[in-house]
Amino acid sequence: MDWDRVWPALVGGLMIGVASAGLLALTAKTAGISGILGGILEREKGEIGWKSMFVLGLIAGGVGLAIFMPEQLATESLRPLPLMIVAGLLVGYGTRFGGGCTSGHGVCGIGRMSKRSIFGTITFIAVGALTVIVARILEGA
Repeated sequence: MDWDRVWPALVGGLMIGVASAGLLALTAKTAGISGILGGILEREKGEIGWKSMFVLGLIAGGVGLAIFMPEQLATESLRPLPLMIVAGLLVGYGTRFGGGCTSGHGVCGIGRMSKRSIFGTITFIAVGALTVIVARILEGA
């Protein structure tokens, strides 16, 4: 095992786990990104402040990465832009249809032993794997 490649993922995963557990413990709220962003867009009363700060923190993390470690970011898309737009819209639809996103169900829901989240996460992974297989077949890879 190449620890130089593993430790950043391990530390990142631990940070996500600690942050989502902290949000749940301190506020009784889950760190599901689609729900947080949806709450901002729908202007949920009493929720705008912390949800806005959460999203700003995500943006600040990306900006910080671009400034301090730009080599870690992809310099070009691996897929055509129209395909990426359609994929993004499908993911957005899926999060609304599934009652949450992978961060909400996969990180927070499984941590709470939610049967719905466990089933949802298994479904996300299975559909993602199937999508990759179909895309590779269609590309002739």
